[in-house]
Amino acid sequence: MRFRFLALAALLAAHGPALLPGFTTPTAQAQQKQPLTLEDIFSKTTFRAASVPGFTWMRDGRYYSAVDAAGLVQHEVATGRAVQTLVAAAALGGLPVEGYDFNADEQKVLFSTAVEPIYRHSARANYYVFDRGTRKLTALSPGGKQSYATFSPNGQQVAFVRDNNVFLTDLATMTETPVTTDGVRNQLINGAADWVYEEEFSFAQGFHWSPDGRKIAFYTFDESQVPEYDMQVWGDLYPKEYRFKYPKAGEKNSVVRVSVYDVASRKTTKVDVGPEPDQYLPRLMWTAAPNVLSIQRLNRLQNKLEILHADATTGQSKVVLTDTNKAYVEINDDLNYLEGGKQFLFTSEQDGYQHLYLYDMSGRLVRQVTKGPWEISEINGFDAKAGTVYFTSTEGSALERHLYRIGLNGQGKTRLGDAGRGVDAVNMSPDTRYYLDVHSSAGVPPVASLRAGRTGKLVKVLEDNAPLRQTLARYDLGKHEFFTFKTTEGLTLNGWMIKPSNFDPAKKYPVLMYVYGGPSFGSSSTQTVLDNAGGGAGFNNYLWYQMLAEKGYLVVSVEGRGSSGRGADFRKATYANLGKLETVDQAEGAKYLGALPYVDKSRIGIWGWSFGGYMTALEMTKNPDLFRMGISVAPVTNWRYYDTVYTERYLRTPQENPGGYDDNSPVQFAQNLKGKFLLVHGTGDDNVHFQNSIAFVDALVKADKDFQTLYYPNRNHGIRGGNTSLHLYRQLTNFITGNL
Repeated sequence: MRFRFLALAALLAAHGPALLPGFTTPTAQAQQKQPLTLEDIFSKTTFRAASVPGFTWMRDGRYYSAVDAAGLVQHEVATGRAVQTLVAAAALGGLPVEGYDFNADEQKVLFSTAVEPIYRHSARANYYVFDRGTRKLTALSPGGKQSYATFSPNGQQVAFVRDNNVFLTDLATMTETPVTTDGVRNQLINGAADWVYEEEFSFAQGFHWSPDGRKIAFYTFDESQVPEYDMQVWGDLYPKEYRFKYPKAGEKNSVVRVSVYDVASRKTTKVDVGPEPDQYLPRLMWTAAPNVLSIQRLNRLQNKLEILHADATTGQSKVVLTDTNKAYVEINDDLNYLEGGKQFLFTSEQDGYQHLYLYDMSGRLVRQVTKGPWEISEINGFDAKAGTVYFTSTEGSALERHLYRIGLNGQGKTRLGDAGRGVDAVNMSPDTRYYLDVHSSAGVPPVASLRAGRTGKLVKVLEDNAPLRQTLARYDLGKHEFFTFKTTEGLTLNGWMIKPSNFDPAKKYPVLMYVYGGPSFGSSSTQTVLDNAGGGAGFNNYLWYQMLAEKGYLVVSVEGRGSSGRGADFRKATYANLGKLETVDQAEGAKYLGALPYVDKSRIGIWGWSFGGYMTALEMTKNPDLFRMGISVAPVTNWRYYDTVYTERYLRTPQENPGGYDDNSPVQFAQNLKGKFLLVHGTGDDNVHFQNSIAFVDALVKADKDFQTLYYPNRNHGIRGGNTSLHLYRQLTNFITGNL
């Protein structure tokens, strides 16, 4: 190919470009910008950002491992240099590795392949154990796919879940021993979470080895009384039923218990989690002491959280800390037990912002470690020797996330890394000597770098995505601008706007607003106005918005009340009335935009997915004169149809707060629809059920309203698979250009 290009260039040099009509010289090509296409964004790899695949910290903080064509390779942190191949690709016999984990001394590796997703966090796979000493690769179990396979701390055994039961495999003999035998689908789950815990408390693995490897603590979910949801699976002559336990708001939850299995004696001890069956146990972990188990207990209304310490031998427990809130208490992974077993760290919003507190093991407060009008979003590491904790926070801006360190005495708080704007996603080594920093800012591809933990000083850039930057430079991207405005209530809201590259302030432009609007919880962020690569929208969607800007649209997102980054009052203002204030804030955004001299206020559209789909449907029916067009994807249309944990957290139960459920349901306002409206849903959505869209369609038909629908058979909440994304966004684009 290179020879042919050089020959053609020589021909052009001798005879001029007129020899080949339509041919553009390389210089002209470099100056001519290309148009964005849906195929480039959603089906090709044109804009795919590179990452550091399989990156895993090793026991010695000087090294990390990663998977490449050679196999599993050990790298030196300081230089990035490959030190040795830990497991050669040839030794895996062509096994397509999808994940791996070391045992404690890193002489054995657990590989997973043929991973089969179940729900958001759960999966089953075929696991193989590789012994680096004997170079032997052995299947973990012949009894079928396994879930959550985990080495014991001494590396002699592996625990896993299959068919709702917990098993142990002894690696010396490959003998398999059942820890539980009573698991039954849709009745009793051992060692794994039920659907609602997995979705709303963000974990699927429900067992944990004790620090000394002698015991396993595990959950049991009795979901026999939880109502079933029946989801049709299309494709065969007769559709099949897929039935699973899904507790809708106000209905019965699983009764959850905790037990401890003693490996040597094979004895199981039930842990005392209190007499109330209608409660949540959202976190289970071992303390630094090998016989003390930590359990977080939450009442059903989720406004009272207790930390229990339990004796793993007797099962006796006691409450050591209680955290309450007038709305709800945050659940996250910030509870850390310090080495020596004398203290623990915990985050709470008790002063109005998510901050770090230090307690002794009896639950007595030692001190509040961090303070200020900003939030901790994640605890990233702890240096026991230095008495230093590392955390990511919003200090400086709710639009950004940066890494800080501070002493447990509350002194010496320092921001680490570069001083620029943006978002840092941090993966810190266990000894905190180094961290992997994936940094991005709006419209700028991420850069993955290794940095020194103590200082944040750059050690080595692992991936700068230079090819992607060069690719983006070939396109005429519009300007991405952040802005703020004040509402009629005097509230300052954040937003961003993408303008066409040839923006003319003398013209009047149509506007497409993107909304999510749902409440954030724990360390998660649902912000759409964020200074990262996708501007809070995801990079593919960011490029889609750029494509719409090319077509002459302004694309805007406004962050209303309920989102994270600005403290408890801002986030919890929506409590007990989901949709009310969020709808007001988006309407205020539309009015603000409509008053701008370059906006055509008669051509403002809105779209969103999930909670954003709910918001779109609500705006189109509660504020029909503001929005000319709306696209609602996978929306909740009545919170009575959604799950207990999420919905009751923000609305209480429908029995206690019926108005909170009905007063802001778009089903109740279907008769008000005026604009062009498209409703999209996947029929295989296990999360926001297709039932939501059916109910809204029924209400719109009864109200004699015109609308369009688009359904994707068997697709889940993400509506992906094959060419689905390309097809979906082509329909969305056509609807926007045809109606806005």
